[in-house]
Amino acid sequence: MRINVHAGHNPDGKVACGAIGFIRESTENRRVKDAVVSRLRQLGHTVYDCTCNDGVSSSDNLAKIVNACNAHEVDLDVSIHFNAGAKDAVGNGVTTGIEVYTYKSSGIARECAERVCGAVAALGFQNRGAKVNNFYVLRNTKAPAMLIECCFVDDKDDVELYDCQKMADAIVFGITQQKAVTEDNSVNAGAVSPGDETTTGNGEKLYRVQVGAYSIKANADAMLQRLKDVGFDAIIVGS
Repeated sequence: MRINVHAGHNPDGKVACGAIGFIRESTENRRVKDAVVSRLRQLGHTVYDCTCNDGVSSSDNLAKIVNACNAHEVDLDVSIHFNAGAKDAVGNGVTTGIEVYTYKSSGIARECAERVCGAVAALGFQNRGAKVNNFYVLRNTKAPAMLIECCFVDDKDDVELYDCQKMADAIVFGITQQKAVTEDNSVNAGAVSPGDETTTGNGEKLYRVQVGAYSIKANADAMLQRLKDVGFDAIIVGS
């Protein structure tokens, strides 16, 4: 896939920066954005970072983001935000959760939005669902777009559950249905219980585990080496 990704708003301390609560939106959405971009590229996707850091106003920030997105021919635009408005300073034991907006109720952006909601909800966040809205970015980008509100910065339960790397993993899996290798070189592919199988498994029936699919051989070679470095007996298979 070819994908635009950006963090919403200006950086902290500038005009038109994001929401502030237990955490700061403009700090965390950039952390998540960086991790999402890294993982998508690891999986062989073409990714453009369209984040704006120098908007002179909210409208200028949005216009610069859209202009950057529309400079590329892509399959999907992804806008990363954090929500606010829960006003849960004490913690009530319930997260306010994840929601993702799209401009239309069908199409690739909507499908990805629903999967992202499900993947983030699997981390323990309430699933507020995929919703339709006419936010500026959604209605002005050429490619189908989705705006992800990862969780609420002013909900104590959300913030205690939130982890930047896990959030990025969930978003990437929701978009691609692929799992990436994390920045510490561990394979984020879920827990596997130890058994008596060898690396070749049972000769009568094999269950193959795919980490990624790549159009560029060098990217496949790089992933193969990462897997071998952490002890996986991996091979490359052409199609």
